[in-house]
Parts: sequence; C-alpha cells; structure tokens
Amino acid sequence: MEWKRISTSDRTLVDEFIRQQWYTTTMIIRGKEIDMTQTEGFYVKEQEDIIGLITYFVSDDVLEVISLNSLRENQGIGTKLVDAVIREAKDRKLKKILVVTTNDNINAIKFYQKRGFDMACLYHNALDISRKIKPEIPLIGDHSIPLRHEIEFELLI
Repeated sequence: MEWKRISTSDRTLVDEFIRQQWYTTTMIIRGKEIDMTQTEGFYVKEQEDIIGLITYFVSDDVLEVISLNSLRENQGIGTKLVDAVIREAKDRKLKKILVVTTNDNINAIKFYQKRGFDMACLYHNALDISRKIKPEIPLIGDHSIPLRHEIEFELLI
C-alpha cells in the first residue's frame, strides 16, 4: 500500500474516486456547498487503485474533514488517514479538527468517538436546508433511518 498526499499530478485520479464514491464532487455541510475537487487530503493506493481517501480544508485555525472513504473496512485504513490529518493539524499548529456526519451514519459516529472526537453540535433538521441546494439527497439513509440532522464532532489539538 502506498500512502500519499493529494497533489496536482494525481488530482484527476482522486476526483474520479470521489465521483465513484459520492456520485458527485459537491458536498453540502451545514448548508454550505463544498467543491471536493478543491480540497486537500491524503489517500491510500494499492497498485493503481485508490482504496482510501480523506479530504479536508483549513480555515483560520480549524481543519475540517469533508470526506473519509475506506474500501476495506476494519483494516486500519480509515484510522491511518485520520491520524495523517491529526498530524497535519498539529504541524500547522491548528486548534481543532471538525467533522460533520449525518444522523444515520452510525458507523461514522462510532468511528470518530473511538478516536477521541467529541460530539460538539447537533444541527437539527439541517438536511432540509441541504436538500434545497442538492435535491437528490435522499429522505431515508443508512439502516432505514430518516436522514434529518447533521452531527458535528471535534477534536481539540
């Protein structure tokens, strides 16, 4: 496995992976549209294929994770990608890392809490706002849970 920081030379490969995983390169978080082709990040590649990716952007003294994908569950790929982002935040002397997920994403809620992130904010009915920007967001999410809220986790550095 090869671990790399996203660079301009591999941006096309990364953007194609984003499209395959998210069906779009636009993410809506807290009612704000984010172009994932403009994010920083790290990825894991095996042979010619990306098998894990984390994207983020930095604003002021906060690093915000935009997406995290691992095509191989329970092999430590997601953890190593989050660890890379934590090191990045420390190297840049940032104050905290944020990540927002939806109320149906039980795996992410568990994953981030196990890695020291704390639930910091609930954006009640945030998906109603997001659907006005991106109507294709479904009404029902994982585990047949109504997709309504965003939950913000933070890790203080």
